[in-house]
Amino acid sequence: MQTRIQRKEMSENLIPYDGEVFYFENFLKEQLAMQFFQELDKNISWEHDEFFMYGKRIITKRKVAWYGSKAFQYTYSNRTRTAIVWNQKLLEMKNILESKTSENFNSCLLNLYPEGSDGMGWHSDDEKELRPLATIASLSLGSDRKFSFKHRLTKETVSLTLQNGSLLLMKGSTQKHWLHQLPKTKKIIGPRINLTFRSIIDSNEIL
Repeated sequence: MQTRIQRKEMSENLIPYDGEVFYFENFLKEQLAMQFFQELDKNISWEHDEFFMYGKRIITKRKVAWYGSKAFQYTYSNRTRTAIVWNQKLLEMKNILESKTSENFNSCLLNLYPEGSDGMGWHSDDEKELRPLATIASLSLGSDRKFSFKHRLTKETVSLTLQNGSLLLMKGSTQKHWLHQLPKTKKIIGPRINLTFRSIIDSNEIL
């Protein structure tokens, strides 16, 4: 069963059960979103992502970067990255998010998708370094892209279009019960930058 989200602006929960997802289409005005895109495209320390498949090293067109309030380590796709300390623009974006959402974030994983043929398969952001049940804020800059959720057990899917300047909040137990993906497309689509602000467990904190 698939639900296609068509409303342009939403604030209700987009998934029917086992989590909370909220979408805000015009979180950033178009001009500000494109300004952020241009500055991040030039000033982020991008690296091509890589993974191993059947013992072979695969280097993707997609580029990634990992930033945070300190040198947090984060392991995904069998590779451990050490966070670069926030630059001024990312810190500005973090402050905007925190003031508007009343959430707190100490790190950000950035992805640069050069074109529509670049995407991300089904996965969940449930790595051991992430604070359990913490909100993940996904900010989209650049070209519009389809984005989908799939429940782990029922296989029900929910899809929407992430637009330039939009914000997607994934809260509560969403990562435990739902997978998500950015599907590839053959349509001619320009580049997109996605920023997922997260909360890494800080070993120096008293929990």
